[in-house]
Amino acid sequence: MITRDIAAFVSFASGLGAVAPACPKAVFLVAPEGFALAAESATDNRYMDLERAVDGQRALAQHRGLQRALAGSLPAIAFAGDPATPDAVFPNNVFATAPGRVLLARMRHPVRQREAGRADILGFFTGTLGYVLHDLRREPGVGELTGSMVIDRARGIGFCGLSERCDAAGAAAMHAAFGLRATLLFDLAPGEYHTNVVLSVLAGRAVSICADGFAEPAVADAIVSFYAPHAIRLDRGEKLAFAGNCIAPTPDAVWMSQAAADALAPASRGGFERAGFAVRAVPLDEIEKAGGSLRCCVGEIY
Repeated sequence: MITRDIAAFVSFASGLGAVAPACPKAVFLVAPEGFALAAESATDNRYMDLERAVDGQRALAQHRGLQRALAGSLPAIAFAGDPATPDAVFPNNVFATAPGRVLLARMRHPVRQREAGRADILGFFTGTLGYVLHDLRREPGVGELTGSMVIDRARGIGFCGLSERCDAAGAAAMHAAFGLRATLLFDLAPGEYHTNVVLSVLAGRAVSICADGFAEPAVADAIVSFYAPHAIRLDRGEKLAFAGNCIAPTPDAVWMSQAAADALAPASRGGFERAGFAVRAVPLDEIEKAGGSLRCCVGEIY
């Protein structure tokens, strides 16, 4: 099922039990070498400010710190960066996996499309791991993988926000490529570019969500009800600090940037803890100047 009908989605998805691991077996990153702000990406990413100077060495140091921290919980592989692809620090938009498959996105902006030509990353998945390539560039639409499609891997259901970075055809292509059982389509609020800034599914048992990132509040309300009692509602200030751009790569911890963790209200922090997650944070403020945060830096290997 892929639908905009909230009631139909909830009715169908409510009957779906867990059929797959909720968390990845490993993660991968791409180092911010030649780190810079891409003007093309800034045209539809309001979280970017091209007037801000960036420090490439500081970005590299923070990124290495993120890899080291994650590696304490699960394998964390980092690929070399490329100055020709300054946004490549956010690989989850371009590359994603499902069991036995690697997905390659059809990106909106040419500066991001160049990332898909990385033979080393594709070679790792297809050659080293033996995954089958599913190249979405050959299919209709635009869809920026786990930036646009937030997935409950345990149940095999997706939540796909439509924006300049993802249209209905791209959503349908991703739904099929990920092998999802049900996907709810909805419009993001004007100015939002990726779903994973306003919604995260955490280890299949909780969500963090910012309702003002959705064009229709009823969609956010339905998702909250679906995951109750473990739905952490974030306010606009928490969202702007990237608290919504979080990830639970293991069942016991949710990871976000230090700025995001510092912005958490006591009620939000308590919500994560009641859901069984310790809040883990690393400084990423230099990388956040590029309009994304910790979850965007982390690709998942299933």
